Amino acid sequence: MKYTISVLVENHAGVLSKVSGLFSRRGFNIDSLAVGVTEDASISRMTIVVEGDEYVVEQIEKQLNKLIPVIKVKTLVPGETIARTLSLIKVSAVTGQREDIMRISELMGARIVDVTRSTLTLEFSDTAERTETLETLLRPYGIKEIVRTGIIALEKGANVTRSTKKS
Repeated sequence: MKYTISVLVENHAGVLSKVSGLFSRRGFNIDSLAVGVTEDASISRMTIVVEGDEYVVEQIEKQLNKLIPVIKVKTLVPGETIARTLSLIKVSAVTGQREDIMRISELMGARIVDVTRSTLTLEFSDTAERTETLETLLRPYGIKEIVRTGIIALEKGANVTRSTKKS
């Protein structure tokens, strides 16, 4: 099963290396990793997706909590989380196919962000499942290139992952 872990860390050089090194040393694989500054410029949020069972996730949480720059670790509950990934997809678009690709883009909620004589580049932000669906629909037209961010996620509702900075 895949688990999404939200980790608040001090926004300092080398923190990403420490966290990824922990995963490497313990033999845990990271399926997805996204890092960005939060509403507090001194704190970054890492959203890490890992595959494993409850024991593996518990071990990851314990190991992360031991790292000095880690402020808070929280495993997000599926169904109680909003998760998105951003994709840029460059598709072959010869004259007869442009309208079909544009229609697919519109139906899926993707934006066309670049047009050339032979390609269309789409921007798409949605769940991993809907992203896979868009890729499947575009594949027959010839996908030239894809780039995807890691998954970012927040809890639904009023719950907030608060930082309680370590002293």
